[in-house]
Parts: sequence; structure tokens; C-alpha cells
Amino acid sequence: MTQLNGKVALVTGGARGIGRGIAVALAEAGADVAIADVEQISSTAQQYGSAVVGGFTAAQATVAEIAALGRRSIAIQVDVSKKDDALRMVEKTFRQLGDLNVLVCNAGVVCVSTVDPMPEEAWDLTFAVNVKGVFLSCQAAIPAMRARSGGSIINIASVAGKNGMAGLAHYCASKFAVVGFTNSLAKELASDNIRVNAICPGILRTQMWEYLADTLKKPGESKEQSWQRYVQALIPLGRPQKPEDIGQLAVYLAMAENVTGQAINVDGGIELH
Repeated sequence: MTQLNGKVALVTGGARGIGRGIAVALAEAGADVAIADVEQISSTAQQYGSAVVGGFTAAQATVAEIAALGRRSIAIQVDVSKKDDALRMVEKTFRQLGDLNVLVCNAGVVCVSTVDPMPEEAWDLTFAVNVKGVFLSCQAAIPAMRARSGGSIINIASVAGKNGMAGLAHYCASKFAVVGFTNSLAKELASDNIRVNAICPGILRTQMWEYLADTLKKPGESKEQSWQRYVQALIPLGRPQKPEDIGQLAVYLAMAENVTGQAINVDGGIELH
């Protein structure tokens, strides 16, 4: 499958999970891929319980995997919540891979807390990465895409951006924001032939859901039992989604010349709108 031959893609949060699935799918479709990720988050108010994330180390492994497919790939250490990092990320993609045709804004964090006791730091970090990171990444990429008369921006939202969930008000609010930002940006950039869409994944057994299954388990329930309960209760098709599923849609959106402003679910039927 070589529909994206000659194209260059940049995937934030592309080292593992959904991001890795997207990066590999784009490479399999013929694209060269830059993978941006962060090794360490400065705040502990995120899903992994400590500031160490190891994303850049994992990104280098994904780069090797993509190189084995015969595509060029680079790893870039980036904190998407910082403007200088976002600008450097785009500049390095151009310098080393020569272009930028597809931007995938996937970097994200989550933590569980009801609103009443929620630390301000948790709210701020969620919006800094999940929303500001999307804004800064898009802002950095737009001039380059405009100069080349087009491109595709794909923002990773969530089914949590379509329906609220108790204990995840801050996360849901951030993903609702991504959907609204995507719709608005699509209208702003349509005349430049830059298409902007969002993907809303459902339930995938990534690091994020490993954390959620463990955090949200009932008394006496194992993490595995918690995971299976959520899959069976929430997904009409009765099976979790995979990073490869999200990657398939990303490849389509990277090529779909008349699709823009959409927020498309890949969720086994969780949200039917």
C-alpha cells in the first residue's frame, strides 16, 4: 500500500499506543514519518504516576521499526505545550525529511479525579497537553502547509469529546475542546486546501487504559476484570479497538481530499453520533 509515497508525516505522541499505530500505518502507506514525544513530564499530575514517561526512548524504537519498512523516520524530543518546542519540531521535520504534508496531533495525558477535590495542577496539565499542545502544533505547521498549497491535519480527540464521564470532567472538557477547535480550524483553512479532521478513539488497551482500568476497578476486582467489564459494558461490538484501527482511519484522512471538519468515531459503536 503506497498511497502516501513521497509524503512526510509528523505524529506527536507517536512513540507508543495510538500514536505508534498511526505512525506505522502511515509508513506502511508510503509516508516518511517524524515521531515527536517527551521523555519526561515536568508534572506528576498525569496518568503514569511519576514524572518519567520514557516517550523519547520509545520513539527511537518506533523509528527503527519504521526504518525496517523502508521509510525514513526520525525521533524528536518535544514538549508540545511549549511553543518553542512546537516550532522546533516542525523545523526539524523539514530539515531532515524535507517536507510536511500530514500532521497528527496525538499527544495527550489523563488522570482520574472528581471536580471537587481536583488539584489545579491536574486541570492545567490536561489542558496544556491535550488542548494547547494541539493548538501550538497546528499553529507551527500551518505556514508550511499553506506555502505548499495544502495538507492534512488530524487531531486525536476521543469519544470522551462527545459525551461526559464522571471522574473525567477535565479530560472530557479537553477533548470536547479539540473537537470544537478542529471544526473551527477546518473552516479557517479550507481556502488554503488544508483539511482538518479529528479521530475519536473508543477503548484501547494502551498505557492510558491500563491506568484507567486499574484506577476505576471496583472493590475486590482485578485490573483485568475491570478492563473486561468496561469492554463488555460500553462497546456494542464487544471488543476493544486497536491502535491499528486508528491508523487505518488516519491513512484515509491523510488522503481524503473532500473530507474536512469531521470528528469520526472509531469505537465499536459506543457513540452513535
